Amino acid sequence: MLLHSLNRVVAYVFLLALFASLCFAQAVTGEANAGVQMEFPAGGRLRIENQFGGVAVESWKEKFIDITTSEDTAASKGRSVVIENRDPRTVIRVMRRPGLPVAQIDLSIKLPETARVEIVTGSGRISLRGLPASAVIRSVSGDATVEFLDTANADIIARSIKGSVKSELPQLMSENGHVLQARLGNGTQTLRVNSDAGSISLLDESHNATSSRPARKELLDAAGQDTPKKAAGTPAPAEDVQEISEGDVIRVDSQLVTLNMSVIDRQTNRGVVGLAQTDFQLFENGTEQQILQFDSSSAPFDLLLVIDLSGSTREVLKLIRAAALRFVNAARPSDRIGVITFAREPTVVSPLTQDRRTLRQRISEMDTSAGDTKLYDATDFAVNQSLRDAKSARRTAIILMSDGLDGNIEGVQGDGSKLSYKDLLNRVAEFDGVIYTLWLNTEYEALSPFDTQPEAFDAGYDRMKEMADTGGGVFYEVKRLEDLAGAYERVVADLGTVYSLAYRPADKTRDGRWRAIQVKVVSRPSAIARGKRGYHAN
Repeated sequence: MLLHSLNRVVAYVFLLALFASLCFAQAVTGEANAGVQMEFPAGGRLRIENQFGGVAVESWKEKFIDITTSEDTAASKGRSVVIENRDPRTVIRVMRRPGLPVAQIDLSIKLPETARVEIVTGSGRISLRGLPASAVIRSVSGDATVEFLDTANADIIARSIKGSVKSELPQLMSENGHVLQARLGNGTQTLRVNSDAGSISLLDESHNATSSRPARKELLDAAGQDTPKKAAGTPAPAEDVQEISEGDVIRVDSQLVTLNMSVIDRQTNRGVVGLAQTDFQLFENGTEQQILQFDSSSAPFDLLLVIDLSGSTREVLKLIRAAALRFVNAARPSDRIGVITFAREPTVVSPLTQDRRTLRQRISEMDTSAGDTKLYDATDFAVNQSLRDAKSARRTAIILMSDGLDGNIEGVQGDGSKLSYKDLLNRVAEFDGVIYTLWLNTEYEALSPFDTQPEAFDAGYDRMKEMADTGGGVFYEVKRLEDLAGAYERVVADLGTVYSLAYRPADKTRDGRWRAIQVKVVSRPSAIARGKRGYHAN
């Protein structure tokens, strides 16, 4: 849960100042040269971020995480590996203190096979040896290699916009060399690999799984040949890997919980702006918590418009474009806006930008897409896009417009998303922004069994509403397409009343139980704060 706001530069400066003297007092005892080790719960979530080099990850049967780095021992005093427990995940990232020269830093991490991991780099190469319970890999321009050590039972999606996708698994077929989707075996494990410009390789190493070769093997280059030298972003060979000294590690043992709450006056039903941190009280399971971070309603947002443009919308495309342009006109100048459209595949019409002229031009040129509607995959894609800018200090909101009819719903014709609705809800619950959904009524009379059935329209409505509730946003029912522009403007107005608060729970136990959250506006008895109502303390 709750990642984007925690990536703020201000938060990191605070953490560095407060915890720079901490060491791994709670590290697990291991071999003398094993590097830093830490306990990790079965089924726990882990995010690994490295904007300064590559990441090599190995899945193993131990119940703890082992971390080593390629930093030069003498230079490592100026750098830090930051390990932070955030609900519901642990984050490991490389950070560099200001004023130091730029140098490559590679991470090598072993993690339990029950872990659910997310790995993010900029230009650094990523390698994953053996599949954990689930893995999401994202790099802007770095290559990614996944080695399957056992018979695969995985649901796999691999995409590279400008690079290629190659596979040694005979049952996988690549579409145009850029996209690969398949389910192997019973699909109990999940693998998502995305790179804008890097190449993706899926290697079948199951016949070598019992061999005694080193855990950190050299990656293959783009031509499939062994590369004896270190390339930029490539994890260093084992002999160059250094232990991370305790002085190089910052560990934050308390998770930070971030909330996005819109404030409404119940008497007038209007948004309340201009509140300060002292106007709020925050309670977890009835116990008041100390608010550590606060963003007022005037703080800027990154806004992602996600628009369903399946083929059935062709006749009303002009209305959809006009509604999106109304949204752009209504948004505050300080907000960045991006646009994603989808049917079978999501398409980035415009990345996040404050350039309104270019944004309007791209919206005016957007067109319908072919293929069955895969709403859940598109929403997951939008969440991933919002997390790409790890250094952004902005809050994030996703505004999703659709009739909710993913092919996973019984009674909807066509292929559904690879991602299940249950898994999507988990992603939405963990999302550190806010999600608004606009349900567009497209229901028609079913004249044959091949038409979309009434029960499917009802399910689409219910799921769009549940997504907004889970994402801490608001659900809007758009009965006529002509009302879409007005709904977009109401979303912008509501976002102008959203405050962001963060706290560390006084109860630090991680028992997986539900923690109820209540936020009171003490200075305005008639005001109510609306947002996520709690979380599971995993």
